Amino acid sequence: MTLHADASRVLAAWSAPDTEQDGLRRAYADHLAAHPDGMWRSCAEGHITASALVVDPGGGRVLLTLHPKVGAWLQTGGHCERSDATLAAAALREATEESGIAGLTLLPEPVRLDRHRTRCAVHLDVQYAAVAPPGAAPVMSDESLDLRWFGYEEVAAVSDPSVVALTAAARRLLPAPA
Repeated sequence: MTLHADASRVLAAWSAPDTEQDGLRRAYADHLAAHPDGMWRSCAEGHITASALVVDPGGGRVLLTLHPKVGAWLQTGGHCERSDATLAAAALREATEESGIAGLTLLPEPVRLDRHRTRCAVHLDVQYAAVAPPGAAPVMSDESLDLRWFGYEEVAAVSDPSVVALTAAARRLLPAPA
């Protein structure tokens, strides 16, 4: 199965939590149906990206990266690569590369979708949540200006509404702390 086919399958199977998210799901699916290159940066109409919010449920916190091009605290993520077998694998690869944390566990389905424009393109971001192992210590990569844990309630003060919404959606899907 190609990455394009996997992304189409993921979007077709995903149960969006509300009508806004379902509208994005349908728009992403339509985009892929119309653009065989819709997974890649070369697609002039925009492309699918994969991200993952790294979560420490036991600590009640999320790991955010200070993105060098955007200058904002965001979840880990980025462009799909031709070596990615699945959309989930792309999100997990990005989270592992950008967080430096081995042993992340991806929730099996996307958490939410977010469409945004960058300076050069439209990103159709498929967002996952990655659970960090207990005691995980992040290691900053060259793709970040800073990397830091933030308590769930701190996210709104440091990031934009899309990351706040992603954090809330991820929390709803995580098991309650023991």
